[in-house]
Amino acid sequence: MREVLATLTDAGHEAVLVGGSVRDLLRGQPPGDWDVATSAAPEAVAGLFPGSTWLNRFGTVTVSPSRARPIEVTSYRSETGYRDRRRPDEVRFGVALERDLERRDFTVNAMAWRPADLETGDGELIDPHGGRADLAAGILRAVGDPASRFEEDALRVLRAVRFATGLGLQLEPATADAMRAAAPTTTEVSGERVRDELLRILGDPVALPSRALRLMLDAGVLAAVLPELAALAGVPQGKPLSGDALDHSLRTVDALPAGDPVLRLAGLLHDLGKAVTLADGHFIGHEEAGAEMAAAVLDRLRLPHADVARITHLVREHMFAYAPDWTDAAVRRFVRRVGPDALDDLFALRAADNLASGVAEPARGGIDELRTRIAEVAAAAPLATHQLAIDGFDLQAALGLPPSPEIGRLLGELLEATIEDPALNEREALLDLARRLAAPVD
Repeated sequence: MREVLATLTDAGHEAVLVGGSVRDLLRGQPPGDWDVATSAAPEAVAGLFPGSTWLNRFGTVTVSPSRARPIEVTSYRSETGYRDRRRPDEVRFGVALERDLERRDFTVNAMAWRPADLETGDGELIDPHGGRADLAAGILRAVGDPASRFEEDALRVLRAVRFATGLGLQLEPATADAMRAAAPTTTEVSGERVRDELLRILGDPVALPSRALRLMLDAGVLAAVLPELAALAGVPQGKPLSGDALDHSLRTVDALPAGDPVLRLAGLLHDLGKAVTLADGHFIGHEEAGAEMAAAVLDRLRLPHADVARITHLVREHMFAYAPDWTDAAVRRFVRRVGPDALDDLFALRAADNLASGVAEPARGGIDELRTRIAEVAAAAPLATHQLAIDGFDLQAALGLPPSPEIGRLLGELLEATIEDPALNEREALLDLARRLAAPVD
């Protein structure tokens, strides 16, 4: 950061720290990222930093200082017109720093630090909108007219939720009123942008996600961006802990680890199906319905395919019922169905689900016992095809088969056989069985 500021100032340009980095320093917290703003035009910034990238019309150049993370350097600019409620129609560079700060969302993000001596760390706080006072008072306030700020960019409604709960701030009344009025416009925000804000909320290492989600519910934001989840409000639970299905889902999220926002998202969505399957006080098949609904939500949010598969699989499997009378083969079939790599996720979701319900996992027939059983059977028999005594190349050589889906089918059937009888996991026994299982080849 010092290197970037020094390079710009040595070239005769003004350069300041802005936004969240200044806010975090005032809070005594290490900034997650360093953001720099400058009077230099984007092309001048790019010329000062070989290898930098300038990818958009908003004047943000990404530079990579030596031995440091990339830093975004943005030229001072003003913005006008927001017809798509996302991007300004016109951007003008060459304005003063104070004009640049006017375009920002909240006062706590509209501060800058101008260095006087980079060696000593001396500098001046530029705070035309009272962000420091608001931060000290625990207030989140929009810059200027709050209705205009939310009208310019509907994503700011979600950012208001994240900053208020993540920083422990109270919404200033006019800002809160404008946020509620603008809540319906969040339907116009792209799925990717909603996803990113939601994952930041779920990944907060300190603030409980339920605080943000309840604020979203109260402000009408949840019904706009996650109507399937909002539909759980009022759905009865019948659990030892009071509350409806939405209360239960929010408690489940809070009980999952903050370091894994995707797993927390699975907890948030795990009971979506209850809103459409309630009949006579029961939710028969809600896990299957919920998995389909979760897939639709995640597709709308543009999550990566791997995350969609992970979450929908957990939603579909979260109602598993282990019993002490399961045979070893039944335990192995369970592991194969769930997948060895998904077990920790599934057990974490079950533990959070139980905690959110107010029920205790039984010592006999509970998760701990099932973990022990799994460890025992895993040591005695294969749980995946790569643990078989032979592989696809062995089948091709012994049976004269070409590479084809038939090889995969045979390996699957051989695994099923060894799940029932671990003694079969021996090379010659498996090849003999494969010869009997192989379909005729034309």
